[in-house]
Amino acid sequence: MLKALKKFSAEEDGAVTVEYVVLTSAAIFMAIFVMGIISEGAEDLATKVSNDLSSM
Repeated sequence: MLKALKKFSAEEDGAVTVEYVVLTSAAIFMAIFVMGIISEGAEDLATKVSNDLSSM
């Protein structure tokens, strides 16, 4: 049993997987955050353009 625990603690395969999961989730979070900012700005710009065109 002790031998199996030592072998398990020495392996780094699981740690690499966890790192990839954390990095991937961070990239997805950043993409969603940036999309929110861009879509808000695009919506404001579209409203301004619409208002300008309707006032002509």
